[in-house]
Amino acid sequence: MNCYCGNPKPYSSCCQPIHKNRDKALTAEELMRSRYSAFVLADGEYLMQSHHYKTRNLKEKKAIVAWAKSVQWIKLEILDTSKGTKNDTEGTVTFNAYFYENGNVNVIHENSAFVKENNQWHYWGKNN
Repeated sequence: MNCYCGNPKPYSSCCQPIHKNRDKALTAEELMRSRYSAFVLADGEYLMQSHHYKTRNLKEKKAIVAWAKSVQWIKLEILDTSKGTKNDTEGTVTFNAYFYENGNVNVIHENSAFVKENNQWHYWGKNN
């Protein structure tokens, strides 16, 4: 079975090592994919940990986890990336995350900003 993030590798060799802090996301896209898998698994700890501390709101954790558990995740579609490579310190990832909620297929379309500090990628937030 493919990883939740859509990569052809199994979860155990794709996003799980990042979730368990055995590996680091090497690019902004890898971090985005690992965060999508964390939403599928309702892994609030990882979602908070991978969010940059300057833009993280710990008070939202319970609500995020409850919502992530209440929907059925369908797929992640990466539409575009800008920078965010191993050698960059910032990058963006534009994606669609499809999910099933209340009898309807919905999509989150987002252009997300990422920053790398101390050789670790973090989700900064949505670009407007």
